[in-house]
Amino acid sequence: MKGDKHYYVESFDTVEVTSFRLGHSPFADRYVTEETVFGVYCDRLFPLKLTNDEDPVPLYWKLRRDVLLYDVPEKPLEIVGPDAARLLDRVLACKVETLRVGRCRYAIACREDGTVLMDGVVMRISEDRFWYVKANGEFESWLGANAIGLDVEVSDPDSRVLQIQGPKSLAVLDAAIGGGLAADFRYFHAGFFEVCGQTLWISRTGWTGEVGIEIYCNSGPDPTDHDALWEGLFACGEPFGMELSSGWSMGIRRVESGILDNGTDIEPDLTPYGAGLGHFIRLEKQDFIGRTALERADRRQLLFGLVCPTATPQAGMPVHFNNGPVGHLTVGTWSPTLDTGVGYVRFDRPLPGDYWYRKTVILHDQDGKSHEATVDTLPFFDKDKRLPRAPWKG
Repeated sequence: MKGDKHYYVESFDTVEVTSFRLGHSPFADRYVTEETVFGVYCDRLFPLKLTNDEDPVPLYWKLRRDVLLYDVPEKPLEIVGPDAARLLDRVLACKVETLRVGRCRYAIACREDGTVLMDGVVMRISEDRFWYVKANGEFESWLGANAIGLDVEVSDPDSRVLQIQGPKSLAVLDAAIGGGLAADFRYFHAGFFEVCGQTLWISRTGWTGEVGIEIYCNSGPDPTDHDALWEGLFACGEPFGMELSSGWSMGIRRVESGILDNGTDIEPDLTPYGAGLGHFIRLEKQDFIGRTALERADRRQLLFGLVCPTATPQAGMPVHFNNGPVGHLTVGTWSPTLDTGVGYVRFDRPLPGDYWYRKTVILHDQDGKSHEATVDTLPFFDKDKRLPRAPWKG
C-alpha cells in the first residue's frame, strides 16, 4: 500500500558460501565486518550492505546532493596491439576506429542471432591500447576466440575500480590531483592523472546517473598502492563530506536513472532493439557479429520503465494488461526523489500496432494484490540525462 516504501533493488536473503575462486577487493580490509553482506559480480565480491541496520536513504540523498565513494566489482579487460581496434570493431556494435584517445563509448556485443551477449564501456587509452569495462559474465574468451589471426593481445589487468559519485565528485578529483582539473574534462572523457601521487586512468563515467568518476587501479606504469590511494582519496574527500557507501544506495539510483544490468534487465533473448538500446547500434559499419540478424530484427521495444504509486516493484512480479499476463518485472525499488515505486517491465511481446508507453497495466505483488501502474520511458526523471553531464567550473 502507499507509504510501504521498501528501498531495495534485489532481495538481501543470504546464505553462507565459500569465497574460494571469488575475487576479493584490495580495499576490503578498510570496511568489512561480520555484518557485511556481499554480492557477486564478475566473479568478484562487493558490499551490498555494510551493516545489519544500514539505511540506504540518507546515503542516497548524500549521493544526490554531495559525494560518495563505492568499491565496485566491474572488471576491465585490456586489448592491445596493432589490430586492437579491428578486433573490437568485429565484436562490438559501435564504431571503435573513430574513438579518440581519451574518450569512452557505451558498447554492446551481440551474438550471431542479434541478441545481446555483453555490454560495457570501451575506452581508448592510446592508439593501440583499449580497455573494455564489461558487465557481469564471461567475455575474455569471446574476445580471444575472435582475435585468432589478428595481431592483438587480450588480457585481464587485474584492475579494481573505485567510483566517486555525486555533485561534488569532481571537486574531490580536483583536490586529489592537486588542483587544475580542466574544464573540458567532460562526460565520457578519460585520461591519466596523478592521483594522490600515483599515475592512474580515470574516466568521467559511473553507474548512478549523477556526476561521477571511476578510478582504475593497476592502469598506470606501476602496480597501485591500494592503501595509499584509499587514504589519500578520503583525505581529499573529507572537506566535501565524502563517505563510503555500499551498493544499496547506488542500486536505487541506477534504477531511477534507467541504467540496465546485462543478464537480468537485458535478458539473454533480447536484442538491443528489444532492450530499448537500438540507438547504440551502428548498422552502417561494414561488419560486426550479429549485424545481419539485426538488419532484419523486429525494432519494437520490449523493456520499459514502470511507475507504481501504491507498491514497490520487485523482480519477478507479473504484469497484466486486458485481464491477461503480458510481462514481468526485472528489477524495482522505491524512488525517494519521486516518492513512488519504480522498476523495469519486460513485456513478452510488442503491443500490436501500438506502443506500450503510457499504458496503464496491473502489477501483482507478492501477496497477490493488484496495483495500477503506468508504463514509462527511461530514465524516470532527468530525461535528457543532464545531471551526469554537468560542467566542471572549478
